[in-house]
Amino acid sequence: MKSINCNGTLIDLSSPKVMGILNITPDSFYDGGKYNNPSTIVNHVEKMLSEGATFIDVGAYSSRPGAKHISEEEELKRISPIIKLLITEFPNLLISVDTFRSKIAKHCIQNGACMVNDISAGSLDSEMFSTIAKLQVPYIMMHMQGAPQNMQAKPTYEDVVKDVLYYFSKKINELHSLGLNDIITDVGFGFGKTVEQNYQLLKHLDLFKNLEVPTLVGLSRKSMLFKPLDISQNEALNATTAANTIALLNGANIVRVHDVKEAIETIKIVELLNKN
Repeated sequence: MKSINCNGTLIDLSSPKVMGILNITPDSFYDGGKYNNPSTIVNHVEKMLSEGATFIDVGAYSSRPGAKHISEEEELKRISPIIKLLITEFPNLLISVDTFRSKIAKHCIQNGACMVNDISAGSLDSEMFSTIAKLQVPYIMMHMQGAPQNMQAKPTYEDVVKDVLYYFSKKINELHSLGLNDIITDVGFGFGKTVEQNYQLLKHLDLFKNLEVPTLVGLSRKSMLFKPLDISQNEALNATTAANTIALLNGANIVRVHDVKEAIETIKIVELLNKN
Protein backbone atom coordinates (compact mmCIF):
# COMPACT_ATOMS: atom_id res chain seq x y z
CA MET A 1 0.00 0.00 0.00
CA LYS A 2 1.27 3.46 -0.90
CA SER A 3 0.66 6.02 1.81
CA ILE A 4 2.19 9.34 2.80
CA ASN A 5 2.23 11.10 6.15
CA CYS A 6 0.77 14.62 6.03
CA ASN A 7 0.87 16.39 9.40
CA GLY A 8 0.32 13.09 11.17
CA THR A 9 -2.50 11.98 8.84
CA LEU A 10 -1.76 8.89 6.76
CA ILE A 11 -3.09 9.37 3.22
CA ASP A 12 -3.63 6.11 1.35
CA LEU A 13 -2.65 6.58 -2.29
CA SER A 14 -3.59 3.07 -3.41
CA SER A 15 -6.87 4.81 -4.26
CA PRO A 16 -5.98 7.86 -6.42
CA LYS A 17 -6.41 11.34 -4.95
CA VAL A 18 -7.03 14.80 -6.40
CA MET A 19 -4.83 17.83 -5.81
CA GLY A 20 -6.65 21.09 -6.53
CA ILE A 21 -4.62 23.98 -7.95
CA LEU A 22 -4.61 27.41 -6.32
CA ASN A 23 -2.46 29.82 -8.34
CA ILE A 24 -1.99 33.16 -6.64
CA THR A 25 0.16 34.44 -9.49
CA PRO A 26 -0.95 37.25 -11.80
CA ASP A 27 0.41 35.44 -14.88
CA SER A 28 -0.28 31.70 -14.65
CA PHE A 29 -1.19 30.21 -18.02
CA TYR A 30 -4.83 29.36 -17.23
CA ASP A 31 -6.05 31.13 -14.10
CA GLY A 32 -3.52 33.95 -13.61
CA GLY A 33 -4.90 36.84 -11.59
CA LYS A 34 -8.19 35.07 -10.90
CA TYR A 35 -7.65 34.44 -7.18
CA ASN A 36 -6.23 37.71 -5.87
CA ASN A 37 -8.22 38.52 -2.72
CA PRO A 38 -9.12 36.58 0.45
CA SER A 39 -12.80 36.01 -0.41
CA THR A 40 -12.20 34.62 -3.94
CA ILE A 41 -9.39 32.41 -2.58
CA VAL A 42 -11.46 31.02 0.32
CA ASN A 43 -14.50 30.44 -1.93
CA HIS A 44 -12.41 28.63 -4.52
CA VAL A 45 -10.72 26.38 -1.95
CA GLU A 46 -14.09 25.65 -0.32
CA LYS A 47 -15.47 24.63 -3.73
CA MET A 48 -12.49 22.34 -4.48
CA LEU A 49 -12.77 20.67 -1.06
CA SER A 50 -16.53 20.18 -1.39
CA GLU A 51 -15.93 18.54 -4.79
CA GLY A 52 -13.50 16.06 -3.27
CA ALA A 53 -9.95 17.45 -3.36
CA THR A 54 -7.60 15.84 -0.82
CA PHE A 55 -4.77 18.37 -1.27
CA ILE A 56 -4.64 22.04 -2.28
CA ASP A 57 -1.46 23.06 -4.11
CA VAL A 58 -0.64 26.73 -3.55
CA GLY A 59 1.78 28.44 -5.94
CA ALA A 60 3.05 32.01 -6.04
CA TYR A 61 5.68 31.64 -8.78
CA SER A 62 4.43 31.18 -12.33
CA SER A 63 6.27 28.35 -14.07
CA ARG A 64 4.56 28.54 -17.44
CA PRO A 65 6.96 28.57 -20.43
CA GLY A 66 8.72 31.94 -20.62
CA ALA A 67 7.25 33.13 -17.32
CA LYS A 68 8.70 36.20 -15.63
CA HIS A 69 11.22 35.43 -12.90
CA ILE A 70 10.39 36.90 -9.48
CA SER A 71 12.57 37.30 -6.39
CA GLU A 72 12.38 35.12 -3.29
CA GLU A 73 11.10 38.14 -1.34
CA GLU A 74 8.27 38.70 -3.83
CA GLU A 75 7.30 35.01 -3.75
CA LEU A 76 7.26 34.99 0.06
CA LYS A 77 5.22 38.21 0.15
CA ARG A 78 2.63 36.60 -2.12
CA ILE A 79 2.39 33.17 -0.51
CA SER A 80 2.87 33.73 3.23
CA PRO A 81 -0.45 35.52 3.95
CA ILE A 82 -2.34 32.98 1.83
CA ILE A 83 -0.98 29.99 3.76
CA LYS A 84 -1.94 31.71 7.03
CA LEU A 85 -5.40 32.59 5.66
CA LEU A 86 -6.10 29.03 4.53
CA ILE A 87 -4.96 27.44 7.80
CA THR A 88 -7.17 29.89 9.72
CA GLU A 89 -10.20 29.15 7.50
CA PHE A 90 -9.55 25.40 7.09
CA PRO A 91 -7.49 24.17 10.09
CA ASN A 92 -7.23 20.57 8.79
CA LEU A 93 -6.41 21.52 5.20
CA LEU A 94 -3.61 19.53 3.55
CA ILE A 95 -1.63 22.26 1.80
CA SER A 96 1.06 21.50 -0.74
CA VAL A 97 3.36 24.45 -1.40
CA ASP A 98 4.47 24.77 -5.01
CA THR A 99 8.00 26.22 -4.81
CA PHE A 100 11.57 25.39 -5.82
CA ARG A 101 13.07 27.55 -3.04
CA SER A 102 14.02 25.89 0.25
CA LYS A 103 13.44 29.03 2.36
CA ILE A 104 9.89 29.40 1.00
CA ALA A 105 9.27 25.68 1.56
CA LYS A 106 10.51 25.87 5.16
CA HIS A 107 8.49 29.01 5.94
CA CYS A 108 5.26 27.50 4.55
CA ILE A 109 5.72 24.17 6.35
CA GLN A 110 6.34 26.00 9.63
CA ASN A 111 3.11 27.94 9.05
CA GLY A 112 0.86 24.97 8.37
CA ALA A 113 1.57 23.48 4.93
CA CYS A 114 2.30 19.74 4.95
CA MET A 115 3.95 18.97 1.60
CA VAL A 116 6.37 20.52 -0.89
CA ASN A 117 5.91 20.41 -4.67
CA ASP A 118 9.20 21.31 -6.40
CA ILE A 119 9.23 21.74 -10.20
CA SER A 120 13.03 21.46 -10.21
CA ALA A 121 13.55 18.35 -8.02
CA GLY A 122 16.15 20.27 -6.04
CA SER A 123 18.17 21.42 -9.05
CA LEU A 124 17.34 25.15 -8.67
CA ASP A 125 18.21 25.28 -4.95
CA SER A 126 21.09 23.21 -3.55
CA GLU A 127 19.60 23.48 -0.04
CA MET A 128 16.23 21.95 -0.96
CA PHE A 129 17.01 18.26 -0.34
CA SER A 130 18.64 18.82 3.05
CA THR A 131 15.79 21.17 4.05
CA ILE A 132 13.11 18.62 3.13
CA ALA A 133 15.01 15.86 4.93
CA LYS A 134 15.08 17.98 8.11
CA LEU A 135 11.40 18.90 7.77
CA GLN A 136 10.44 15.25 7.08
CA VAL A 137 7.46 16.13 4.88
CA PRO A 138 6.23 14.51 1.65
CA TYR A 139 8.16 15.85 -1.33
CA ILE A 140 6.89 15.96 -4.91
CA MET A 141 9.78 16.24 -7.32
CA MET A 142 9.19 17.05 -10.93
CA HIS A 143 11.41 16.52 -13.95
CA MET A 144 12.16 19.68 -15.91
CA GLN A 145 14.78 20.28 -18.56
CA GLY A 146 16.22 23.78 -18.03
CA ALA A 147 14.24 26.47 -16.20
CA PRO A 148 10.76 27.94 -16.91
CA GLN A 149 12.33 30.82 -18.82
CA ASN A 150 14.09 28.54 -21.36
CA MET A 151 12.73 25.00 -20.95
CA GLN A 152 10.83 24.93 -24.25
CA ALA A 153 13.70 26.38 -26.32
CA LYS A 154 14.95 23.05 -27.68
CA PRO A 155 14.21 20.02 -25.48
CA THR A 156 16.43 17.05 -26.42
CA TYR A 157 16.66 13.52 -25.05
CA GLU A 158 18.22 10.25 -26.14
CA ASP A 159 15.06 8.48 -24.99
CA VAL A 160 12.70 10.66 -22.95
CA VAL A 161 11.19 7.80 -20.92
CA LYS A 162 14.53 6.18 -20.04
CA ASP A 163 16.18 9.55 -19.39
CA VAL A 164 13.45 10.67 -16.97
CA LEU A 165 13.42 7.27 -15.22
CA TYR A 166 17.19 7.45 -14.73
CA TYR A 167 16.93 11.04 -13.48
CA PHE A 168 14.40 10.03 -10.82
CA SER A 169 16.27 6.90 -9.74
CA LYS A 170 19.33 9.06 -8.93
CA LYS A 171 17.26 11.67 -7.08
CA ILE A 172 15.36 9.02 -5.08
CA ASN A 173 18.63 7.38 -3.99
CA GLU A 174 19.95 10.76 -2.89
CA LEU A 175 16.83 11.52 -0.85
CA HIS A 176 16.76 8.04 0.70
CA SER A 177 20.38 8.53 1.78
CA LEU A 178 19.25 11.72 3.59
CA GLY A 179 16.52 9.75 5.38
CA LEU A 180 13.47 10.92 3.42
CA ASN A 181 10.87 8.28 2.54
CA ASP A 182 7.75 10.15 1.43
CA ILE A 183 8.76 10.90 -2.16
CA ILE A 184 6.39 11.44 -5.10
CA THR A 185 7.50 11.77 -8.73
CA ASP A 186 6.00 13.98 -11.45
CA VAL A 187 7.34 13.45 -14.99
CA GLY A 188 6.72 17.14 -15.75
CA PHE A 189 4.38 17.22 -18.72
CA GLY A 190 5.12 20.39 -20.69
CA PHE A 191 8.31 21.20 -18.81
CA GLY A 192 11.11 20.94 -21.33
CA LYS A 193 9.35 18.43 -23.60
CA THR A 194 7.93 18.46 -27.11
CA VAL A 195 4.31 17.40 -27.66
CA GLU A 196 5.55 14.01 -28.92
CA GLN A 197 7.79 13.52 -25.85
CA ASN A 198 4.86 14.35 -23.54
CA TYR A 199 2.77 11.63 -25.16
CA GLN A 200 5.62 9.11 -24.95
CA LEU A 201 5.74 9.74 -21.20
CA LEU A 202 1.96 9.45 -20.88
CA LYS A 203 1.91 6.21 -22.87
CA HIS A 204 4.66 4.63 -20.75
CA LEU A 205 3.72 6.13 -17.38
CA ASP A 206 3.24 2.62 -15.96
CA LEU A 207 7.03 2.11 -16.12
CA PHE A 208 7.43 4.73 -13.38
CA LYS A 209 5.81 2.28 -10.94
CA ASN A 210 9.21 0.53 -11.00
CA LEU A 211 10.58 3.42 -8.92
CA GLU A 212 8.32 2.18 -6.07
CA VAL A 213 7.13 5.66 -5.12
CA PRO A 214 3.77 7.29 -5.90
CA THR A 215 3.27 9.18 -9.17
CA LEU A 216 1.60 12.57 -9.58
CA VAL A 217 0.47 13.89 -12.96
CA GLY A 218 -0.13 17.51 -13.93
CA LEU A 219 -1.94 17.47 -17.25
CA SER A 220 -4.71 19.95 -16.55
CA ARG A 221 -5.46 22.21 -19.54
CA LYS A 222 -1.85 22.06 -20.80
CA SER A 223 -0.76 23.01 -24.31
CA MET A 224 0.07 19.36 -25.16
CA LEU A 225 -3.73 18.89 -25.03
CA PHE A 226 -5.18 22.06 -26.49
CA LYS A 227 -2.63 22.89 -29.22
CA PRO A 228 -3.02 19.64 -31.24
CA LEU A 229 -6.81 20.13 -31.04
CA ASP A 230 -6.56 23.78 -32.12
CA ILE A 231 -8.57 24.98 -29.12
CA SER A 232 -7.82 27.21 -26.09
CA GLN A 233 -7.09 26.40 -22.43
CA ASN A 234 -10.67 27.36 -21.65
CA GLU A 235 -11.93 24.62 -23.98
CA ALA A 236 -9.52 21.92 -22.78
CA LEU A 237 -11.48 20.29 -19.96
CA ASN A 238 -12.64 17.36 -22.09
CA ALA A 239 -9.08 16.73 -23.30
CA THR A 240 -7.84 16.96 -19.70
CA THR A 241 -10.33 14.28 -18.64
CA ALA A 242 -9.19 12.02 -21.50
CA ALA A 243 -5.51 12.47 -20.57
CA ASN A 244 -6.16 11.94 -16.85
CA THR A 245 -8.04 8.72 -17.67
CA ILE A 246 -4.99 7.40 -19.55
CA ALA A 247 -2.70 8.46 -16.69
CA LEU A 248 -4.88 6.74 -14.07
CA LEU A 249 -5.05 3.55 -16.14
CA ASN A 250 -1.24 3.71 -16.23
CA GLY A 251 -0.95 3.93 -12.45
CA ALA A 252 -1.08 7.65 -11.50
CA ASN A 253 -1.74 8.09 -7.77
CA ILE A 254 -2.45 11.84 -7.68
CA VAL A 255 -3.96 14.05 -10.38
CA ARG A 256 -3.23 17.76 -10.05
CA VAL A 257 -6.09 19.72 -11.63
CA HIS A 258 -7.96 22.99 -12.01
CA ASP A 259 -11.29 21.13 -12.23
CA VAL A 260 -11.78 18.90 -9.19
CA LYS A 261 -15.32 17.58 -9.76
CA GLU A 262 -14.45 16.16 -13.19
CA ALA A 263 -11.21 14.60 -11.87
CA ILE A 264 -13.10 12.86 -9.03
CA GLU A 265 -15.60 11.48 -11.56
CA THR A 266 -12.72 10.24 -13.73
CA ILE A 267 -11.16 8.41 -10.77
CA LYS A 268 -14.51 6.78 -9.90
CA ILE A 269 -14.98 5.48 -13.46
CA VAL A 270 -11.43 4.11 -13.63
CA GLU A 271 -11.83 2.44 -10.22
CA LEU A 272 -15.05 0.76 -11.40
CA LEU A 273 -13.15 -0.53 -14.41
CA ASN A 274 -10.28 -1.83 -12.27
CA LYS A 275 -12.66 -3.68 -9.93
CA ASN A 276 -13.89 -5.91 -12.74
